[in-house]
Amino acid sequence: QLQLVESGGGLVQPGGSLRLSCAASGFTLRSYAIGWFRQAPGKEREEISCIVASGETTNYADSVKGRFTISRDNAKNTVYLQMNSLKPEDTAVYYCRTKLSCGSSVLFDSWGQGTQVTVSS
Repeated sequence: QLQLVESGGGLVQPGGSLRLSCAASGFTLRSYAIGWFRQAPGKEREEISCIVASGETTNYADSVKGRFTISRDNAKNTVYLQMNSLKPEDTAVYYCRTKLSCGSSVLFDSWGQGTQVTVSS
């Protein structure tokens, strides 16, 4: 069973930074595109970033472009989301998922517990 585990969330002040990690359990990530998603209270879950299997191509939602950076270390079987210049509106639970491709909405595995990010002074 494909399972991803998110970590690295926490409480941070506006303007601060966090790095989230997405680690695979029981399988290798290297063959998959990986998407980062988030769900804020009272809002629908949205995809904010994706990275292709090779790591050569990434994309971002307009809301995070220029502030967040997705990367992967296939040797460590981990995908990262570096979040800088955080804003209160970035407060959400963050999830990662394996995808058919960055241009596809087809997801593999299932939603994990996510990691909570809270941006507040």
